[in-house]
Amino acid sequence: MIALARPRKDGLDYFPLDADFFEDEKIRILKARYGADGIILYIYLLCRIYKHGYYMKVNEDFEYLISDDLKMSPDKVKQVLTFLLSRSLFDNTLFQSDAVLTSAGIQRRFQLAVKERAKKNPIQAGRYWLLKEAETEPFIRCTQFEGFSQKNNNNSGKNKDNSREQSLKESKVNNDIYNTPFPPELERAFQLYLSVREHNFGEIIPEQVQALREDLLSLAADQAEQLAIVKKATAGGWKSFYKSKEKSGKKNQEKKDTRQKGSKFSNFQERSYDMADLESRLVERGGQ
Repeated sequence: MIALARPRKDGLDYFPLDADFFEDEKIRILKARYGADGIILYIYLLCRIYKHGYYMKVNEDFEYLISDDLKMSPDKVKQVLTFLLSRSLFDNTLFQSDAVLTSAGIQRRFQLAVKERAKKNPIQAGRYWLLKEAETEPFIRCTQFEGFSQKNNNNSGKNKDNSREQSLKESKVNNDIYNTPFPPELERAFQLYLSVREHNFGEIIPEQVQALREDLLSLAADQAEQLAIVKKATAGGWKSFYKSKEKSGKKNQEKKDTRQKGSKFSNFQERSYDMADLESRLVERGGQ
């Protein structure tokens, strides 16, 4: 009888969870913001990743499938995922460039979990491996490291590495444009406004932040006026910025005066009053 080779297993049957998991500051904030739903979604994603290895590729239907599995609204799924990426619980750069969910922490735990079996059958890792060569165990054979160690001058290999590097750089540039800072005082006020807005209306994505920055610049060119607009929106807990009432009120009054001048009442002759005479009459009536 011929023994058949067992199929190669890339994922894990189980993965370690630190005993102080709930003491981690990022997890505490996740729980404070999204309650049990946030924790469940994070652990759900970890299970999906470790089941197949050390990363997971996602597509446009990803959020809806999770929503169905966990009986959670798609908006809630998107909010939690945005938070996980913003706090580096998943690598945001790799997610933006390749739609891949993973992190350096996930990969550290993965290589420890596969240590015994990988000593006999080394695991091949590719362009989604985030750990540096010094952090990677010998039984993880990463193609990126092999290119450097063997000093391979093959152009195709270089192009592959360069394409990933270029992709990551472009992703970083795209992320940076959403975080162009204002002058220090205005930026502090703007960040305070964002915190209040998130508290009132939920998680805000980078594209919305950029839109708010552009909106503020379009409403006023003067920094003092911009600062007043931001502070007013923060105090009012508004979702958007609005032009200063002082100037807009002045313009409205000018429009009102213009309308009155052109109305039918402008045909009547205006009466002039002697203010001193009026005041003396009021005094006489008060003495009676």
